[in-house]
Amino acid sequence: MRYLVRRLEFFVVTLWAALTLNFILPRLLPGGPEVALLTRFHGRIQPATIKSLEVALGIRNDQNAIQQYLSYMGNMLRGDFGVSLGFYPQRVSHVIMLALPWTLGLVGTATLIAFLLGTLIGILGAWRRGGILDSVLPPIFVVTSAFPYFWIGLICILVFAITLGWFPQAFGNSSEVTSELSWTFISDVLWHSILPAFTIVLTSIGGWILTMRNNMITTLAEDYIKMARAKGLSPTRIMFQYAARNAILPNLVGFAMSLGFVISGALLVEIVFNYPGLGTFLLQAVKNEDFSLMQTLFLLITVAVLLAVMVADFLTAWLDPRTRERG
Repeated sequence: MRYLVRRLEFFVVTLWAALTLNFILPRLLPGGPEVALLTRFHGRIQPATIKSLEVALGIRNDQNAIQQYLSYMGNMLRGDFGVSLGFYPQRVSHVIMLALPWTLGLVGTATLIAFLLGTLIGILGAWRRGGILDSVLPPIFVVTSAFPYFWIGLICILVFAITLGWFPQAFGNSSEVTSELSWTFISDVLWHSILPAFTIVLTSIGGWILTMRNNMITTLAEDYIKMARAKGLSPTRIMFQYAARNAILPNLVGFAMSLGFVISGALLVEIVFNYPGLGTFLLQAVKNEDFSLMQTLFLLITVAVLLAVMVADFLTAWLDPRTRERG
């Protein structure tokens, strides 16, 4: 119980610090949302219109910094993230909900597949160290992981979309397919996600393989593994229940961090494939100086990472009782 309380305290303090930084940093930039919108229209906006925009965007120039901070914290707790400047007059929550399912579906699924495949290949490669599987797959995937996302994505588009014509080049779905929830729409979305998902898996699986393989080799040298073999336990039971269960612990935190950063989207992949995810929206927010959308996206990334790390800590404590004793 004390371990859980300490982790919850860490979560609350870190979240408060992230919210505070999220409040301070945009206000250090020159100008503001209303100035950015004025610049976009080359100054052809009446002062009364600017005042109306300040009210719509939630800007209160009659408040001091402390009052603005308290108002900001209250809005965050209520889930009121303001109005998006780039998608005006849409609210930020509505804009995020347009892109969030695309990012979770693509990046989340691809990250999970890469972790599961990489972990399994690392386990099998370490168990049969020096075999064909260990000699071929880990080196290949480690090399592919060294290539940048956008380069692999461009190669996939050139080979599989342009040259062979097997897959679409870009976008999340076809323009002629309606967005109504139907098998036609779902199959079209899946068809468009194959190349970007393949790009993410190919460039991230090598790290999981290498980490799991090294952890597994270290664990297999432990005395309790030798004792399990001396007792005549089955190789499958020793490999998964004894060795892999302990070797995977360091990978859980890394996997949790990866899941947390799923919210930010695979920015380069989404740009290359013109995919309508949060990464693309974040780039647009930076270009448009959309402070409300930027703040909310950064906050979502921070909260997602913190929650993912907490889940990993709880899983680690459940799988390894020694963690609770140290906590």
